[in-house]
Amino acid sequence: MRSASDAGDPEQVETSLMVRHTPLTSRFMLVVPPLTGHVFPTIGLGRELLDRGHQVVWTGSEPVLRSLLDPGSGILGTGSRLFRPQGGSGLAAVHSLWDGFVVPYARFTAKALGSAVRSWRPDVLVVDQHTPAGALTAHRHGLPWASLAPGLMELGRPFAELEPWIEERLRGLWQRAGLPAGAYLDPRFSPDLVLALTSDVLAGGPHPEQYALVGPVLADRPAQPDFPWERLDPTHRQVLVSMGTLAEEVTADFLRRTAAALHRLGPDVQAVVVAPRELWPAFPAQAVTVERAPVLELLARGTLSAVLGHGGLGTTGEALTYGVPPVLAPIRHDQPLVAARVAAAGAGLRISFEQAGPEEIAQALRRVLDGPALRAGAERLGAELRAKGGARTAVDRLELLAATAARRENPMVQTIVPDPAQTLG
Repeated sequence: MRSASDAGDPEQVETSLMVRHTPLTSRFMLVVPPLTGHVFPTIGLGRELLDRGHQVVWTGSEPVLRSLLDPGSGILGTGSRLFRPQGGSGLAAVHSLWDGFVVPYARFTAKALGSAVRSWRPDVLVVDQHTPAGALTAHRHGLPWASLAPGLMELGRPFAELEPWIEERLRGLWQRAGLPAGAYLDPRFSPDLVLALTSDVLAGGPHPEQYALVGPVLADRPAQPDFPWERLDPTHRQVLVSMGTLAEEVTADFLRRTAAALHRLGPDVQAVVVAPRELWPAFPAQAVTVERAPVLELLARGTLSAVLGHGGLGTTGEALTYGVPPVLAPIRHDQPLVAARVAAAGAGLRISFEQAGPEEIAQALRRVLDGPALRAGAERLGAELRAKGGARTAVDRLELLAATAARRENPMVQTIVPDPAQTLG
């Protein structure tokens, strides 16, 4: 390659250096809350971005991220502190989520996020909907950003009557960030790209043009060498029981009813129960009771015939992706909406978390274990979720966002970018 001094006209040299005939290499910053179910999808996004030659860094609670991400992942810590546990159900749970976590976490991380952006200089931010400080930071620095919707809480708006109350809090954060009131945009929804980890059946719709329903983003997770694989009996039908990690204070009674239901199912059904040790009731002798389980590995091995859960979109979407029908007992937030849409699609069943007794739980599990129609429904919905493309489609859209922003900033940059009409199927 000739040096600038040998190339003749300096303006021609500058122009030639700005014309690229390969996909733009960009720097992506992933802004995530310290919630396991929200971090897991970003593992697959980060790997896909890195595989395509981009640079990636995560921002958030460093201890949480270190325990979940691949070794050597780039992390810019924003500090760690305890927040009030989420509690209640219905409207009370939404109040608890916003006043006990989303708003105080945004205030706590705002300054550190600004420092991270100034030091690392990302091209694009990918911001979880429950970390609005990331979107506000993008606005302050004039950076493009994409919203990441790992659930239906904001996407489906199950509590529309609370939207004015939520907007008041978001406007307060906007003002606190020093942004002009007249330019307010809801920081949960990027005007350029909203990545929703779901499908049309579960998300409902219609949705605005910038929404990309990409399906679950699945990726291998930290190994669990202590999981007792040797205790799984291949002659039994296996049921995963997991009520999540954020509702432990209200699940004890449901787990007792579930234990009684499992006794009714008989010895040919083996449960894998995921729950804190102090909540373990008297499960059947063949049950495997653990505090953590490699859910994706269990699904990928084909060892699960049913899932009993709370209706969080993460585990529910994973089960459906592998064609495993769930029984859902929703507790709060978007879980009732997820459960209702799964049941309406004929892909699983919904029961009452508060009122379902042992016999009702047992009957629901029998229906998904013995009913070919529900399994067929789960397989149909799983095929729809897989067809969305997951990490591949999500990163196609992120590359398009980065390239569009680069051209907007400098029209002389020419890049080859994916065609959404081809990547979205």
